[in-house]
Amino acid sequence: MEPPRSLCSLPPEGAPAALGRPGGDRASLDDKDDSIVVLGIGNVLWADEGFGVRCVEALDQRFSFAPHVQLIDGGTQGLYLIHHVQAARQLLIFDAIDYGLEPGTLKLIEDDEVPRFMGAKKMSLHQTGFQEVLALAQLTESFPEKVLLIGCQPEELEDYGGSLRPRIKLALEDALALGVDALRRWGAEPSPRLAAPVGDEAVTVPTLSLGAYEAGRPAEDQACRIGDERFMPPRAAAAVTDTSGATPCASVSR
Repeated sequence: MEPPRSLCSLPPEGAPAALGRPGGDRASLDDKDDSIVVLGIGNVLWADEGFGVRCVEALDQRFSFAPHVQLIDGGTQGLYLIHHVQAARQLLIFDAIDYGLEPGTLKLIEDDEVPRFMGAKKMSLHQTGFQEVLALAQLTESFPEKVLLIGCQPEELEDYGGSLRPRIKLALEDALALGVDALRRWGAEPSPRLAAPVGDEAVTVPTLSLGAYEAGRPAEDQACRIGDERFMPPRAAAAVTDTSGATPCASVSR
């Protein structure tokens, strides 16, 4: 993985670096007085679970922000995101959340309700890890003054290598509007870009950007849809029968 493009303090030695970019060229988030962190979490490999990451990617492509704003592709890094949360005065989180509602439904949770809500609505391992991040920030008295979670009810999670479903892509547009509105109130100074950042200037690794990810997905007869078969134990009893003649895939949990 490439070096971090973050102006926050670096994660512990040996930890994977979250990908991020500051809102402006003069950014310094060492001063918490006005720092704003926008964090997208989730796993893009499992269809709608990548909602949060795709939100931050879209924000980065469409808007520039004041120097004290940082956009972070947090992926599934859990506790390794603690330094970003501790550095924020105001924290905006995008994530796929199982609310038990109609797919594509958005729900906003604020401030102290966010860690309690994520603890009660675990959908994936990354949410367990991020709940611990929020709890640790509270324990160290470094919890942001304002926290807003914009969560989306997913439609499909069991599609390895899949992308956002159409109704989740539509919900993403509404989530961005809500996020930009909150950021504007917080003083993030969002401004439409004339051109999207490319290469190392983008918050998302180019090979994992939405367009490249969707275009590069192999056909179903060439790639397992329920996990990476290279890492699956060869258990015939758990094999999925494939009538198309493709190599069977064993069942795997996320």
